[in-house]
Amino acid sequence: MKEYVCTVCGFVYNEADGYPDDGIAPGTAWADVPDGWVCPMCGAGKDMFDEA
Repeated sequence: MKEYVCTVCGFVYNEADGYPDDGIAPGTAWADVPDGWVCPMCGAGKDMFDEA
């Protein structure tokens, strides 16, 4: 499982953890996170995340 870091604020999306607060189950691959999902800390789009 990989991690992706928001280049704006540093929030880390961990595939193993998902983001249940937004309905993204643990184990959800980054490619399967909806394109419209935004960083819960700063609102940046998926395009602003880089693989850690």
